[in-house]
Amino acid sequence: MQEKVLRNYEAAKEQYARHGIDVDQILSRLGEIKISMHCWQGDDVRGFLNKDQALTGGISVTGNYPGAASTPEQLRADLEKAFSLIPGKHKVNLHAIYADTDEKVELDRIEPKHFQKWVDWAKEQGLGMDFNPTCFSHEKSKDGFTLSHPDPEIRRFWIDHCKASRKIGAYIGEQLGQTCVTNVWVPDGFKDVPADRMAPRQRLKDSLDEVFAEPLNPAHNLDAVESKLFGLGSEAYVVGSHEFYMGYGIQNNKLICLDAGHFHPTEVISNKLSSLALFADGILLHVSRPMRWDSDHVVTLDDELIDIGRELVRGDLLDKTHIGLDFFDASINRVAAWVIGTRNTIKALLRGMLDPIEALKKAELEGDYTTRLALTEEFKSYPFGAVWDYYCDKMGVPVREDWLAEVKTYENEVLLKRGV
Repeated sequence: MQEKVLRNYEAAKEQYARHGIDVDQILSRLGEIKISMHCWQGDDVRGFLNKDQALTGGISVTGNYPGAASTPEQLRADLEKAFSLIPGKHKVNLHAIYADTDEKVELDRIEPKHFQKWVDWAKEQGLGMDFNPTCFSHEKSKDGFTLSHPDPEIRRFWIDHCKASRKIGAYIGEQLGQTCVTNVWVPDGFKDVPADRMAPRQRLKDSLDEVFAEPLNPAHNLDAVESKLFGLGSEAYVVGSHEFYMGYGIQNNKLICLDAGHFHPTEVISNKLSSLALFADGILLHVSRPMRWDSDHVVTLDDELIDIGRELVRGDLLDKTHIGLDFFDASINRVAAWVIGTRNTIKALLRGMLDPIEALKKAELEGDYTTRLALTEEFKSYPFGAVWDYYCDKMGVPVREDWLAEVKTYENEVLLKRGV
């Protein structure tokens, strides 16, 4: 333990203790929370099954920073480097196109064996895993429709893919002893105003009913459904809207995924958590940073991220919320993007935990809004950074920006040599 870090922490702990905040207990709780770090930041959402297929489904990755992973081994090495710089033990979020196999296999025929190397690696690393069917960047999704497609044969392909993905998720969860969240998102929608909004949603509902028909052990797999307001190529109408999936998820006991970039620019998901939590069995978060549209920028410690962390803590929602990341930026070092986004997400949770929650709630209940505002503002300058530094040091990862030197070394020794 660095002497200065410890000294600053003890001083900070004393300040927080004046308000009845037990910082040691908070850090113990923080260490139990797992962030699901998305694999697709490392290779620009290409995957390995159809890596030459152009991105579709409204997904776009910009930039050409050197060093993108082009093999499963490279991607796992990059993930290991990122995790070594992030405090705690977490999860990897895997899309179906990241199968590690020499076998030529279509998406509707994938099996657990095609992901065994990922499972073995996760065991070695002490990581959990989450999973996603990949309903984009495929010949059968090129017209913008999958589970709601009017052609029953194409619809059957995607139903079978999602069913196979659930079984893979259940296998992953059983093998790792950590529940796997399998999240279904489809890009289906129209660029212009449709004549019939109902029929595609009826087809999507029927498809989902079939996808989820087989009961799976919830200790191994939890199903989630993810909405979107609009996307490139589906500006006028998205079949799987928030209202659609909120209704479907509540009616069918599925986790409802809130993606920070999938709503109107004036909406924030932090304001939705308390309402949804009253009715849904569980929540899945895709923490991202939209800019103008669902552009999935690297997560920064902005007001919305802090508010998300605050709502999860104040609403006692951490045990029923699964936190994942979703961004992709090829204009900067991809390992650094993971580290920045994941560390910031953990920081936001810590910020929320260090608030004088009980004092704020008491003041509010008593109508003392002056105290509520005063405490809220004063705590913005409390020594949160000293607590974060101590937590990183205690967990054996670099303090503050010291991690950047390790990423730069890894870039020079590994990333820049790829493709040379």
